[in-house]
Amino acid sequence: MEKVPHIGIIGGLGVGATVLYYQAITAACVLRDCVPRLTITHAHAPTALAHVTAGRIEGLADYLAEFTDTLVKAGASSVVIPAITPHICMPHLKRRVSVPFIDLLALTADDIRRRGLRRIALFGTRFTIEQRLFGALSEFDVVDPQPAEVDEIHRIYLELAQQGRTAPENVTRLRDIAHTLVRRGGVEAVVLAGTDLNLIFDEATAGFPAVDCLKVHVDAIVTRITA
Repeated sequence: MEKVPHIGIIGGLGVGATVLYYQAITAACVLRDCVPRLTITHAHAPTALAHVTAGRIEGLADYLAEFTDTLVKAGASSVVIPAITPHICMPHLKRRVSVPFIDLLALTADDIRRRGLRRIALFGTRFTIEQRLFGALSEFDVVDPQPAEVDEIHRIYLELAQQGRTAPENVTRLRDIAHTLVRRGGVEAVVLAGTDLNLIFDEATAGFPAVDCLKVHVDAIVTRITA
């Protein structure tokens, strides 16, 4: 019998999203009567964020390449980063790695295109919002939140990523900003461009039109495993 593809996951960026990925992948594989082959490494989220904040993109690529090397040595035939902000270094990281990535950014753009959406906004870190998913959305009309809204989204997102939770009033605040973007900016959907957002809501429970990056990514991972 042909071996199931071995997927390597760089976890820890943050921990909550990594757990959600693991749960979603394994649950989907149970439904498909398949046992996944997974190896997870643990990166240090504050170290990665410090590189991004300081603009050390090559440094971030070097840091993450250490984990991809570990995964490849463990037998992984492709690698997953279950977080969006670290994808800022993806062009540099790909040059350092001998196996392909299951690319969250490209998959998200493909999904938005497939849905026929044109006017969108982003929730995630300020880096993801201000750099518009690091160039992956150039063909779409991206509506930027106002600076104070970006500050709020970034603050709440980092709390989620670092602590795995946030206060109910912060969840309400995100929903209020989303509805404002729809009303004020004519946004068709808000891209949940931070996988830790799934700790508080997903596409079905957000309460506003949304594109769930985590689900898009997990679906592609499971397809790779079970194809």
